[in-house]
Amino acid sequence: MNIDFVKFTKPTAEIAAAFNNWENDPMLIPLIRPNPNAEALLRRDSISVEELDERIIHNHIYLIYLQEQLVGAMDYQIDPAHLHKRVNGTAWIGIIIGEELGRGKGVGAYALQYLEQEIKLQGLKRMELGVFEFNTRALKLYQNLGYTEIVRIDAFTYWEGKMWQDIRMEKYL
Repeated sequence: MNIDFVKFTKPTAEIAAAFNNWENDPMLIPLIRPNPNAEALLRRDSISVEELDERIIHNHIYLIYLQEQLVGAMDYQIDPAHLHKRVNGTAWIGIIIGEELGRGKGVGAYALQYLEQEIKLQGLKRMELGVFEFNTRALKLYQNLGYTEIVRIDAFTYWEGKMWQDIRMEKYL
């Protein structure tokens, strides 16, 4: 499998379009952002090149390419305010496989292992993430990679007619 990771340093209109497609894909919206109600699932966001440039200030972003096609992105922030467990030197991580081509092929696992290496190179010792309880594929992936559950936050996001928990997980490097 030909997978490449590129540190995202210069936003372009093409990359902004890809981010907009992923963040507004009705299949992905429930997986990537908390939604307080059914109406929130209908909300569409627009990300400009300038907003992506702003994200780079606080996020270490890596683009994921499979067979030379952009299929997703992953990122980490150091010690953000939304950490559940306040441990200095913690990387909050996120990943999105936005293109169907990259799903179900192990791209996510490979990408997360790469991200863990990058985080470790920064001298960080702990990672934390959140995953919605209905996202069983992602939950299984994180468990298989050694992440452990630290807390469940009730009524965190809406999907399929009810509120679901956010499962916070951690991993020490």
